[in-house]
Amino acid sequence: MLSSQLHATTDVLPVAGLDRLAEHLPLAWIEQALKATGTASIRRRRLPAEQVVWLVIALALYRHQSMPEVLATLDLALPSSEESAVSKSAVTQARQRLGVAPMEDLFSQTASVWCAQDAERHAWKGLSLWAMDGTTFRVPDSAENRAHFGAQSYASGKVASYPQVRAVSITAIPTHLVADMAFGQYGQNEMLYAKTLVERIADHSLTIFDRGFLSAEILLGLSLAGEARHYLIPAKSNTKWELLSGTAEDGVVRMRVSPQARTQAPSLPEYWTARAIRIVSANGKVRVLLTSLLDRRRFKATDLAECYRRRWEIETSYRELKQSMLGTALTFRSQQPSGVEQEVWGALIAYNLVRLEMAKAAIQAKVEPTGLSFLRALHILQSEMIWAAGMAPGKLPAHLLRLRIQLQFAIVEKRRGRQCPRVVKALPNRYPAKYLKKDP
Repeated sequence: MLSSQLHATTDVLPVAGLDRLAEHLPLAWIEQALKATGTASIRRRRLPAEQVVWLVIALALYRHQSMPEVLATLDLALPSSEESAVSKSAVTQARQRLGVAPMEDLFSQTASVWCAQDAERHAWKGLSLWAMDGTTFRVPDSAENRAHFGAQSYASGKVASYPQVRAVSITAIPTHLVADMAFGQYGQNEMLYAKTLVERIADHSLTIFDRGFLSAEILLGLSLAGEARHYLIPAKSNTKWELLSGTAEDGVVRMRVSPQARTQAPSLPEYWTARAIRIVSANGKVRVLLTSLLDRRRFKATDLAECYRRRWEIETSYRELKQSMLGTALTFRSQQPSGVEQEVWGALIAYNLVRLEMAKAAIQAKVEPTGLSFLRALHILQSEMIWAAGMAPGKLPAHLLRLRIQLQFAIVEKRRGRQCPRVVKALPNRYPAKYLKKDP
């Protein structure tokens, strides 16, 4: 299996420490991405393009280690009788030779295949479940990053301390695998990124949106294209409609497309229809959900309400990616925009690899993929990959089986009868309080 995928060649050696994850990412896929983008290594180097791809992925898995440390820990450089170690400048030059395009191409290729695996197992009423939302990533404060990405500005006139990347992603709700992402300048509206993603959402799917994406252009662009592509989104407090059939609790409504929207997209109709469902959350808050699923018998209001509550899982995936995997410090390392973009794609591939391995372990443990602790699974994978780097090839099959069993220890036990309401907590004091002793 693995040995046949990562065979030794004159230019590329097996990445022993990454063998567990390499089971899901065959060498042929990496070579295909390099060939498609014209960045394959021609002459022999200590860091050929194939190895640099794994280095960029490993940089996200070992965020708190420097590039030379990651290189040495996982033994990614090819052996050489002349040099004992690869310098930091050589690593930087190797990343520059690789560029952004191969990592983007590799992410697109892998995400489509991995998200399709076990899709039927996690289907909801014959539909795959997705969530779309936006986020931001902080990047090092260099002149190049600030000029390219920009940063948040405040009403006081101050500008954020670090440049930021704005991103919108599509995440598989059952597995937390990231299916697609569009990112770029912080100043660009999330709606523009969302429009590019909507076109690539799979058929026979239900995508759950945050209310900020309530737009006829986006929702109609999703439901009218492809086959059985549906949406579920909360209405805004000022959303107006006309009831066509049904009741105020569950009925079909007609909404007017704003003149501004029709000016930007002349193909939009004057009116569009949706199903409006009134639900009550656990804290008693009333919310109206709009959806393109009009069949009341097949898609009951209670089922849709429960389905919408799972939208928050995309926030969990962002936390896993940005805090658990990449750390709470600066998200990325690169001082140049191209390096940042390369790291984004590498981090997404790394995150998906961990999530995919968790999904496979969950099948053996007969639990849901979200029933495993991401942080604990990440720590297990990090330690196991370092240990496997110096392992004899003959012991790898037993090691991989052991790793799959170890991941089952990451299962999180559910707490019954406990609800934690979403509340805003008071910020801790910046300095310790000093209490003066009063005179008697």
